[in-house]
Amino acid sequence: MRASKMNYAVLLICCLGLPATAHAAKEDGLSAVRDLGLLNGQALACGNKETAAWVKILMLNHAPKTREYGEAFEAGTQEAFAAHGRGTPCAERTALAARLDAVTQRLKAALPVPGQIPQGHSPAESEPNAIVPRYLMQDPNGRAVTNEDFLGRFQLISFGYTSCPDVCPTTLLEMKDVLKALGDKAAQLQAIFITVDPERDSAQVLREYTSAFDPRILGLRGSEELTRRAASEFKVRYEKVRDPAAPPGSYTVDHSAGMILLGPDGRAVIRFAYATPAKQLAERIEALMREGGLRPAR
Repeated sequence: MRASKMNYAVLLICCLGLPATAHAAKEDGLSAVRDLGLLNGQALACGNKETAAWVKILMLNHAPKTREYGEAFEAGTQEAFAAHGRGTPCAERTALAARLDAVTQRLKAALPVPGQIPQGHSPAESEPNAIVPRYLMQDPNGRAVTNEDFLGRFQLISFGYTSCPDVCPTTLLEMKDVLKALGDKAAQLQAIFITVDPERDSAQVLREYTSAFDPRILGLRGSEELTRRAASEFKVRYEKVRDPAAPPGSYTVDHSAGMILLGPDGRAVIRFAYATPAKQLAERIEALMREGGLRPAR
């Protein structure tokens, strides 16, 4: 009985601490967003378009789209803008860049990218939903392709099969629209479709299928073993569904839907849910591209 009371007390203390921890994390986020607003107000008042653009990217990527965070950002912006009107001088570029770097780190710590995939220290230690983005497949020309072939570029990856009646065509149409929406920035992204039905999806079938949507979408296939391994690494589930009365080659494949975005370093960044609007996908990807490539001048 004494042990039970002690365990209950420990559980109660832990549970009572959760709201306080969550509140503190939220306060950290709101504080960082407000300080980001202060930088935004000063950048706007002083005509520093580069810093203002950087602030916009950080807000798009990290700040929750709620009234509370919006008001915190707006309050900071107005305060700094008004202070400049009262005579507060513009900061030196080096000082402004240092402040922006500090706020950026606070923002990323308090508000990670929404939808971000957690990363473990190793495949064995990674969290249940973490992705180890490794694959070894073949392109339609028979060339071996791995996840390391596209380092330095983003990769937008989906799993499916060419006989898929609805989910896969919808997903590839989204890929096509994303590439179109990115314009010249599409060169920084490799769209990839990995078939989970190598038995029927030959190289030629796969090439014709992906090209029908957009020639820039790369179709990949592999042996059943390599396909299963790649799907496992990406936490994608698939299995054949056969009708006992149907011929041996007639079946469907039940599989996970959605797309996974890998960053230029090859690590998984975001798992996009199935049917996420292409415009939203493109905006998020472009913002991440700019966040990784744009740096405030010093």
